[in-house]
Amino acid sequence: MQVTMTVNGETVTREIEGRMLLVHFLRDELGLTGTHWGCDTSNCGTCVTWLDGEPVKSCTVLAAMAGGREVRTVEGLEQDGVLDPVQEGFMRCHGLQCGFCTPGMLMTARALLDRDDDPDEDTIREAISGQICRCTGYTTIVRSVQWAAKAQRDAASADAEPVGSES
Repeated sequence: MQVTMTVNGETVTREIEGRMLLVHFLRDELGLTGTHWGCDTSNCGTCVTWLDGEPVKSCTVLAAMAGGREVRTVEGLEQDGVLDPVQEGFMRCHGLQCGFCTPGMLMTARALLDRDDDPDEDTIREAISGQICRCTGYTTIVRSVQWAAKAQRDAASADAEPVGSES
């Protein structure tokens, strides 16, 4: 069967088997290997991507179900050579560790910050509760998301200052 979808802003069309999972479509058909394939049971969260703006575990979505829809992967976070604040936060606050869970964490954290620009620690921990990190106690990941939230708020505040104002 043929499937067409928009992935990170680009329309793609491929001939696929009806049973192909979105995670395999992204990795094997499009070469977007930032989306990791982990447990195969939707427990680990390494495969989180966005489908029409909502985080989904791409190991539970058939590629055919994404036909006509928008998919965003971790590769779509960086824009015009500028890292997303979440990516920057994970780098600065050592939220990366081994990196296997990182793509799913980044996508989940970005979705959280799009809904809540100042989440507290409990809110962050709940948002990432569907992700498994085997390297940390999640402290550096939470700190990374907090850093990103502050950087995002600071940038928005700077953009809102009137032209010619001195700070």
